[in-house]
Amino acid sequence: MALWLVLIIVGVIMLIIGVAVEAAQFLIWLGIAVAVISIILSLVTRGRRRV
Repeated sequence: MALWLVLIIVGVIMLIIGVAVEAAQFLIWLGIAVAVISIILSLVTRGRRRV
């Protein structure tokens, strides 16, 4: 499973349970950031392959 997906799932579960809400929000944002960065890197890599 992808790292960003694991971070988001763990953060959501922590929010639902109510344990360490601030840490859960941080994990969710970290997962979103990792997902966005990986998408950008894959697009850049794909663009380099065409040229």
